[in-house]
Amino acid sequence: MRLYALLLFLHVLASIVWVGGMFVIHFAVRPAALEVLAPPQRLALLAAVLRRFFGWVTVSSLVVLVTGLLMFVAVGVAAGAIAAGRNAFVEGLRIAHPSIHAMFALGLVMVAIYAFIRTLPFVRLRAAVAAQDWPAAAAQLDRIRVLVATNLALGIVVVGTATLGRAFG
Repeated sequence: MRLYALLLFLHVLASIVWVGGMFVIHFAVRPAALEVLAPPQRLALLAAVLRRFFGWVTVSSLVVLVTGLLMFVAVGVAAGAIAAGRNAFVEGLRIAHPSIHAMFALGLVMVAIYAFIRTLPFVRLRAAVAAQDWPAAAAQLDRIRVLVATNLALGIVVVGTATLGRAFG
């Protein structure tokens, strides 16, 4: 189970980077930028911050997905799936607590939302900032803000599910 402990560590660390980063950007960086910067500087700054943050989120979301899937496999292996001729991943899914299934489903939704942000509104934000089209940039940044707030709320639910799920189910 040392492998499982390592997977869990990486899973939690990547989750902290992703969810904690969303919290900092949403509740600290963005409000501070609104307070002290004019729209052109604010939009350029936030586009640059998001570019760097989204690089970390890409890595973090992949780590969360891969380690989560591998933890299902590890649980299946520990349950003797391979020795019994069964698929370790499927066995891990079968015996996992319902809270784990909830985390998995919510995590997939979060990854889908992030993929959408990264491929549409963020690309449009960067293009609008490069063109100095501040109204278009502001519209895309607002769209990103709403989606990040949604993902942050989902991330908080996932943390609650991870820490409280077995207590209530």
